[in-house]
Amino acid sequence: MRLSWAAFTELLRCTLLGHLRNRLALALAVAFIPTWIAVARLCTSDEVVPIWLDAISASASARASQVGQVASALGAVTLVAGFVTFTETFQSRQMDRRLLLAGYPRLPMLLAKLVAVALTAALLAMYTTILLWISMPVRHAGPLALALAGAGLAYGGIGLLLGSLVRGELEGFFLIIMLSLVDTGLQNPVFNTLMDVTGVSALPLYGVNQLALSSALTPHIPWSHGLLSLTWSAATGALALVVLHAHRPSCSPWSHRTRVKAPPRQRDRNLTNPGVRSRLSAAAVRARSGPPPHRQFPSATRRRHQGDDVLGGGGGR
Repeated sequence: MRLSWAAFTELLRCTLLGHLRNRLALALAVAFIPTWIAVARLCTSDEVVPIWLDAISASASARASQVGQVASALGAVTLVAGFVTFTETFQSRQMDRRLLLAGYPRLPMLLAKLVAVALTAALLAMYTTILLWISMPVRHAGPLALALAGAGLAYGGIGLLLGSLVRGELEGFFLIIMLSLVDTGLQNPVFNTLMDVTGVSALPLYGVNQLALSSALTPHIPWSHGLLSLTWSAATGALALVVLHAHRPSCSPWSHRTRVKAPPRQRDRNLTNPGVRSRLSAAAVRARSGPPPHRQFPSATRRRHQGDDVLGGGGGR
């Protein structure tokens, strides 16, 4: 138990340090989120628009700029969380493989990555909630932060999954960007006023978008949709853990014996090979005869030769 806990804490520390060393991710988190919220505020009118919220089964009226800021904040959190998690998972694949081959426990490694995703999502949610609180009147900050954390967890799990599956960084970045753009575009009530697109409720941001809009713009708090987003996030993380478990090598004793022990037919085939048999015979002869005399006692042989040289030199004089 102590070994597993030590392995978990050590890999969690290394994963978080990897996040901190990622300067591009830090720049996105610090600069991109407030910039994207400011762009949504400046480029959207202050006209009051009606929006339909499935979470409360009613329509609500709010300024288009406020709705755009909440939707943009969700999109920014998803992009940053997906990028951070995908980059760290993709760049640490070779090191994780070596650790597993060296006997590092598998379950603490996978749990450490999932906890790192949760901590990253929580920090991004707190930071984005503060920015929204400064930029617009927010009715319920706590549920709004929960919705943003759910968005970060969902796309953090997607980044963890893609970091274990794709072969190149470009493919992973492209998939995260396209999925985030499609998801946030369909969930934005300014663009999709009626929210009647088929399958929109199956997207990752459906529950967190309903919770965020209801908490920020209405007096209602649809906690059930928040639980839906957490369920979606947990399912994504569990799928990522299964993929990590299946695609990375194991160093258990059974797999080691299976990998090292050769089949009898292969051994017999090797022994019938003339080249292999001659090399084995030569090695056996050398083992029985022992090392050459000059290799048995190198120091004594060296001293004997030095004595001969001295005697030879004295006779010459």
